[in-house]
Amino acid sequence: VVAEIGRGAPLVALRADMDALPILEETPVPYRSEHPGQMHACGHDGHSSMLLGAAKLLKDMDLPGTVRLIFQPAEEGGAGAKRMLEEGVLNGVSRIFGLHLFPSLPSGVIAGRSGTTMAAADFFDFRVHGVGAHGAMPHLGVDPVTATAAVVQSLQSIVSRETDPLSSSVISVTKVSCGDAYNVIPSGCTVGGTFRSLTSAGLDALRERLMEVARQVALAHRCSVENATFMADSFPPLENDQQLWKWLDESTGLKEGFPSMLWDLPPTMGGEDFAFFTQQIPGAFIFLGQGSKLDRTMTIAASDETGAYSETVYVPTNVSLHSPMFHMDEDVLELGSALHAHMAVASLHAIASQ
Repeated sequence: VVAEIGRGAPLVALRADMDALPILEETPVPYRSEHPGQMHACGHDGHSSMLLGAAKLLKDMDLPGTVRLIFQPAEEGGAGAKRMLEEGVLNGVSRIFGLHLFPSLPSGVIAGRSGTTMAAADFFDFRVHGVGAHGAMPHLGVDPVTATAAVVQSLQSIVSRETDPLSSSVISVTKVSCGDAYNVIPSGCTVGGTFRSLTSAGLDALRERLMEVARQVALAHRCSVENATFMADSFPPLENDQQLWKWLDESTGLKEGFPSMLWDLPPTMGGEDFAFFTQQIPGAFIFLGQGSKLDRTMTIAASDETGAYSETVYVPTNVSLHSPMFHMDEDVLELGSALHAHMAVASLHAIASQ
């Protein structure tokens, strides 16, 4: 979904992602997801809400140019940003801004850094293939379960023993599936996960070594690795434009409006397809803290066989992104809307005065 407010040049863009995650929500609130296995566990509903709020603010202003609002799907591994780029979403745009809620920062704090801010990222899947057999007669088969266990353990040595400790990298196996019966050695196991690096070259090196180790360890157990797949479009590292970041720091009044700023936040190994945008034009991606409601409780209506009653539940806002217990601090949404609008308007005036 793309909309514009204002008229003529210059043109700046604000982006919010809006997709959910395949997670069964466990938050004890009445407004949790109504779709089992689908949850807004990364704050994207908040991102869209903040951009809608910015649209309301911008609509009442006399803008010296145009603000393009980008509501982007498929950030969670689908490279929706790249698809929108291919459709021309940044045509004519001078600069772009994005916000992300961040539960590890206090509510209302804004943070980020110049340069490399988030990691290059990819997903992987492969199958360890063996020969199935009766669970009581393993010698008559080739057990892919023990081979898979060895592969998973060996993959961790790539980061711990082959990567410079000062060059951040991650390999996480997050999915393993082997067989369906107690007394059957399966013919194969599927393995999946993600790997990350702060450089594209580092990501390529991890991909190569991941498959080398998986194949050789599986072979040592008389198995093979087949059907290896990766993301169609792996994410590049997210780079905040250095000159734009300097402008945000020195010329926008953010220091006066946001006394709590962390402007040299260490890079995070999270991935973000906003990076495709910043490969094309100057961009800045800012984190907005939401983690202060550590003891937040809420009274909700509940019922059981004895009838209706009220219940107090615990819903802190510092739970990690991608957790089934992630809960948004809605009190920061207005702040995010104002920040979006402020960066857009300040950019229009700055570009128009050049």
